[in-house]
Amino acid sequence: MMLSPAFLSAVMTILLSTLNARYTHASLGLRYLQANMGELQAQTKLQEFVIGARASDIVERLLAHQPRIVGFGVYIWNVEETTKVVALLKRVAPQVTVVLGGPEVSYEPEGQDIVKLADYLVTGWGEVTFPALCKQILHGPKPLMKIHAGVQPPLEDLITPYDLYTDEDIKHRTLYVEASRGCPFKCEFCLSSLDKTAWPFDIDHFLGQMEALHARGARLFKFVDRTFNLNVKVSLKIMQFFLDKLAANPDDPVYAHFEVVPDHLPEALRESILQFPPGTLQFEIGIQSFNPEVQTLVSRRQNNEKAAENIRWLCDNSHAHLHVDLIAGLPGEDVASFAQGFDKLVALGPHEIQFGILKRLRGTPIIRHTEEYKLVFDPYPPYSILATDRIDFGEMQQLVRFARYWDLVANSGRFSNTLPVILGATPFANFMRLSNWLYETTDATNRIALEKLAMLVTQWLTLEGMSAETAKELVRSDYAGQAHRARQQVTKEVPGKDGAAVAASGRNERQARHLAA
Repeated sequence: MMLSPAFLSAVMTILLSTLNARYTHASLGLRYLQANMGELQAQTKLQEFVIGARASDIVERLLAHQPRIVGFGVYIWNVEETTKVVALLKRVAPQVTVVLGGPEVSYEPEGQDIVKLADYLVTGWGEVTFPALCKQILHGPKPLMKIHAGVQPPLEDLITPYDLYTDEDIKHRTLYVEASRGCPFKCEFCLSSLDKTAWPFDIDHFLGQMEALHARGARLFKFVDRTFNLNVKVSLKIMQFFLDKLAANPDDPVYAHFEVVPDHLPEALRESILQFPPGTLQFEIGIQSFNPEVQTLVSRRQNNEKAAENIRWLCDNSHAHLHVDLIAGLPGEDVASFAQGFDKLVALGPHEIQFGILKRLRGTPIIRHTEEYKLVFDPYPPYSILATDRIDFGEMQQLVRFARYWDLVANSGRFSNTLPVILGATPFANFMRLSNWLYETTDATNRIALEKLAMLVTQWLTLEGMSAETAKELVRSDYAGQAHRARQQVTKEVPGKDGAAVAASGRNERQARHLAA
């Protein structure tokens, strides 16, 4: 009996799947795989989920496609839930071949439960190796080796995936794009430290694809390049692309997000930045530590004076929204050193300070300091640092809570008038006291309603000596103090990081959506 082409296509479906952290995130990696499937592309489908979905529901939806192969993108934020999905999938449909890929399983795969459950693993770059593996699985000879090292092709050999963003993606999700891959720096806490260099895509071809996305209605672009401003000539061409779009469509602006090297902001780049109006440009800037000894220890090259000068210049002169990162728990850094760096950064005035806790990403060289600096990491994802020889477990827990409350009070933008009063002349010490008090009072670091948080901040200010009426008026002057009124008004809102509503009034809608994600 001859099988129909439709039946063959159904039984030979290849599914690409992952669990994203949020619906607004669209997997660039899976779309790269789909774009490079060659003759198998017609039978390759993409299905994304969001962490928190039930494993049984995910498996049911996957099996509805009658797949022969399911490829999962595995990351630090989804490995535990993906492990449950793979375990259930292999139990109810053992005939389905499971292939894993992604940074979480590309390094130290031995001993990982999800790798034991899967049939195959592709480490590193997958655009060449995954399609080749699928051909062997479907048509033979069946591969004998479980682990396949990904082949890294020249970038010009890759088919880029931007036409695979759907109209729904363009309308509701952040579009991730990349003008380059890799990173020339060797910061030991980052997986990019394993790259030998940065590899650029052909800039004219790339901008042509951005033009096509813009023509389809895309307005929110997030660049995943690790060093956007490394090659300033290329940076200027990309920024000019967006400036041209802004000039041509001032009532329908684009919004672009770049990760930049903090100590490299030449005059030509500054001149370009100054042309962007409010609500159209965001920079993510990794400081991580201002301690030179710690920087040397983790192989981070950074001119601290130049970095500080650039951040201050951006704050004082540009309309760019600045999201600046610090990492607590680096080897060789104690709380006092981190506090000094934090206070220095607060004084520079960035819009957001991302207070991160060191994580031991699989494969990163940071592990070489474990014995000397007594680094203790959580054995479960996201493998956060629990203690070092400079910061004990109790102090580290205080820092974790500080980070959470800092997001709620400072980074949310809901207490913009109140925050400077809270921070005073010693921001870290003062906010740590507030953080400790909030935890003692609520025994919680999440699910704190905005109105309750506003009430708690008001109470704290009175405990610090402010009159009750003055404290109420100060908090009332912020969005946090107007939450009940805002709900009664026709105020555009977007989901906040903690699930509460953040007012988008006075802020570019796309910027608000991006910040919330």
